[in-house]
Amino acid sequence: MTSLYASLENGRPYVLSILRIIVALLFLEHGLQKYFGFPSAGPPMTSLLYVQGAIEIVGGILLLVGAYTRVVAFILAGDMAAAYFMAHFPLSFFPALNGGDAAVLFCFVFFYLFFAGGGSWSVDRAALKLS
Repeated sequence: MTSLYASLENGRPYVLSILRIIVALLFLEHGLQKYFGFPSAGPPMTSLLYVQGAIEIVGGILLLVGAYTRVVAFILAGDMAAAYFMAHFPLSFFPALNGGDAAVLFCFVFFYLFFAGGGSWSVDRAALKLS
């Protein structure tokens, strides 16, 4: 049983990188939807959504490559917390009812990445010698 845990432990930094990349792509998609209507048309744009879209695109790209992962993840976690409480929470207490489940998940995954770093496959690890 110990060898199983040792094998899983060896893969941890790589799985962390995969998690970061997938979450970044999903987050980036929200920004692209707002600005470019890709992959589908986004919501009607307001000045706040233009700012949010820029945060999603820039933050998504930085997170995708793993550049300044901890700082970006901290900012994005706060961004998603604010988005949840501004747009979703007033509709209902329950995320499944107010449509805020994605915002909650993004918030806590970004919060985890703030503590865990970008993993083995990141610019932080390669260029800045950070994890």
